[in-house]
Amino acid sequence: MRREISSLPSAAAGGAGSTPLFAFELELEPELELCEPPLPCARPAAGHTHAARLAAASSAVVRFMASAAFRCALLSSLLLRHAVAGRALRFRAVDLKEKAETFPAQPGVYLFRDAQDTVLYVGMSVSLRSRVRSYFSEARGVDPKTSALVREAAGLDYIVVDNEREALALENNLIKQYQPKFNILLRDDKTYPYIKFTAAEKFPRVYVTRRLKKDGSLYFGPYFPASLAYRIVKLIHKWFKVPSCTVDLTRAHPRPCLEYHIHRCHGPCVPGLVTDARYAEAARDVRLFLDGRKSELRSGLTGRMQRASDDERFEEAAAVRDLLATLEDVEERQKMAAAAGDDTDVLAWHAEPPLLSVNLFHMRAGRVVDRRDFYWENQEVFSPEEFLPALLKQIYLDSAYQPRYLHVPIDFDQRALLEEILTDRAAHRVEIVVPQRGQKRALVELVEKNAKLSFDQRFRVLRPSSKAIVEALEAALNLTEKPRRIECFDVSHIQGTDKVASMVVWEDGKLRKGEYRKFIIRDVAGNDDFASIHEVVLRRYRRLRDEQKSLPGLILIDGGLGQLHAAAQALEALGIINQPLASIAKREEILYVFGQENDPIQLDRHSPILQLVQLIRDETHRFAVTFHRSRRGARQRSSALLDVPGIGPRTAEKLLRHFGSLARIQAASLEELQAVVGPSHTQKLSAHFHSHPDPRQREAL
Repeated sequence: MRREISSLPSAAAGGAGSTPLFAFELELEPELELCEPPLPCARPAAGHTHAARLAAASSAVVRFMASAAFRCALLSSLLLRHAVAGRALRFRAVDLKEKAETFPAQPGVYLFRDAQDTVLYVGMSVSLRSRVRSYFSEARGVDPKTSALVREAAGLDYIVVDNEREALALENNLIKQYQPKFNILLRDDKTYPYIKFTAAEKFPRVYVTRRLKKDGSLYFGPYFPASLAYRIVKLIHKWFKVPSCTVDLTRAHPRPCLEYHIHRCHGPCVPGLVTDARYAEAARDVRLFLDGRKSELRSGLTGRMQRASDDERFEEAAAVRDLLATLEDVEERQKMAAAAGDDTDVLAWHAEPPLLSVNLFHMRAGRVVDRRDFYWENQEVFSPEEFLPALLKQIYLDSAYQPRYLHVPIDFDQRALLEEILTDRAAHRVEIVVPQRGQKRALVELVEKNAKLSFDQRFRVLRPSSKAIVEALEAALNLTEKPRRIECFDVSHIQGTDKVASMVVWEDGKLRKGEYRKFIIRDVAGNDDFASIHEVVLRRYRRLRDEQKSLPGLILIDGGLGQLHAAAQALEALGIINQPLASIAKREEILYVFGQENDPIQLDRHSPILQLVQLIRDETHRFAVTFHRSRRGARQRSSALLDVPGIGPRTAEKLLRHFGSLARIQAASLEELQAVVGPSHTQKLSAHFHSHPDPRQREAL
């Protein structure tokens, strides 16, 4: 038996109509043998029924729970529970404070951990004891961030180092390793490109990449502006003929691609086009060029030119001569840029807690060549004096290049120490400057204004220009060119029936509905999305190839890695390589770029790049589903007509084309039907509709 008790009077008021103190359900087993009641109540007389005894016991329980004694006991229990919880929190804080007293007064790094041993915060100090004790002082308790940290902390660790410089470096490494939620974590929408030289391959290649991996390759950079990396790779293609393709060079191919025919690749994919020694020589030259060992490279090229000339290989000698002239031109331009002015980075921000936007401008040779944006959404308490050094350490301590000057809006405690460490790493003097007046201060204010504009675009949903989105998409997907035109594919079916596909075109900031295409899947049996994508991509780009039309800047596939590789196989079968190709997986919204599958891209949910890709993907899906529904509906209507004896597919198609639907055919008069299919077929239709009436149609038939 279950009885709900939900109207007990409150301890303050009492009586009927008072606010209930709480509600609960009382469980009573029907066959329970009642024993001596522990509550003061009248025992039911002998001979009473079982139901009467249950009712009497329940009444006693209810009277007791409505009593003042029970309410006081319940209130005391609740207060005791909260007191125990609060005392446990105070005991934990006291324990951590006592532990902090045992810390050494030496430089090092300290870590706050929670009850699950997860690192909450990493900090550094020249005196661990003094620094960590300050977290438990009453003055620091006013800071909401510190209060939250101490409230969640369940453990403290520390690491002692020799000096403050080592502590700063270790702190930066631990923050990158643990990503503690109470630290300032770098949120970057843009990373700078490197040139990747695949030294571990038999035939090394060069790529522009924004991700550094321990894969045996050599990385050179970073380069900014980003276009500089692409210009260098194009120069390598032209003069050294070392490619950037995604062709599998571990197996032989029957014919080379276009890059070989336009003299931008030695063609190592096809046996016999280049010897291993000649390709190794070209790869060695590329490595010397990227390493900056110009004199060694120049010496080797000069000797090669002389040998080619002596052997009367004048065309090869002329090519090496032109390469030497190009190298001298590049070197001269670098000298002119170095003489024009010192490199400077300028950093500023705009904060409306918890939202924050940071802009970092790079000035080279006296002009702004690039910028970098950072965003945060969790800065509930924004302290510029704490935020700035944390950000600078994460940006510059692991950077391969350090500017000579870094202009920031405010001063901070660790400025001199950070200058010293960066100077040692850069092999030249690095100064962190806080401009107060003049042109330098005006430049910092200009960066602050740009940070405000970036803030508005990011968090106030101001739509960026299509040009800006395309440039950001190029950088995010590591493409070689801006994708002005994107073609996106999707497949739609139900359990492998009525399989169709769609292609949607986005170009210059707009969806080009006049260039949408529909595909009926012809050669795929059953439910095979991979084969369907392969067929559609093959048909689409075979036609573009045969008609000698240009390819899009990016092919986008709605799907995961399986669909991406199916599309890549179709392009390879057509001899199309180096075509930018990507896919977007549903639900996770992860982007996979062909050739970079091991580095999937997960964009921020506020990113305009992700919003653009989602827009194109969703439109492609809508177009495919609409086409699938129309095909399925037509098939179902056609099959209903094919049930009519004597009506074949051609006659059914003629009727549907004329009347538009099965309902209109059923509602048509005999004269209307006869005008379309003749008297013989009209009689067959009329007889079938009379013997199989549809109550939703006219009864005139």
